[in-house]
Amino acid sequence: MGVSGCGKTSVGQAIAAHFGIPYIEGDAMHPPANIAKMSAGVPLNDDDRWPWLDALAARLRAESESSGRAVATCSALKSAYRDRIQAGSGQQTRFIFLDCSREALERNLAGRKGHFMPQSLLDSQLATLQAPYNEARAIIIDGNRPFEAVIRSIVEKLEQEA
Repeated sequence: MGVSGCGKTSVGQAIAAHFGIPYIEGDAMHPPANIAKMSAGVPLNDDDRWPWLDALAARLRAESESSGRAVATCSALKSAYRDRIQAGSGQQTRFIFLDCSREALERNLAGRKGHFMPQSLLDSQLATLQAPYNEARAIIIDGNRPFEAVIRSIVEKLEQEA
């Protein structure tokens, strides 16, 4: 979880591959209206997000029930969004927060091609973000470090919990 440009997709895919479990790309589950809105540079509001979060949680539940575990990527910017995912997934969901500097986010977004989320929405995402620093269900990862170090840290923390 984290704002656009923090590396959720790359990290999520790597973690899923490491553990040999299903990967769910949250961005791919947005309805067309959400994608059109973001593509036009308009931030989503809670009413836009609730159905998307419910669909993501249901998919996470289904994948976890069939495979034991799954990885899903999603901004999950607010505590209420994380609560909704937790409740809908029916699982003890861990949220891995990729905590990145604004400079790293801007650099990553500037280098990204073919994504519907424009860099202009970074400010709205940062304003919406309720970082999970005090949430027991969250693992905080310094996303400014090299990719391999980020993956290694996540794997170590998840394996300690297993």
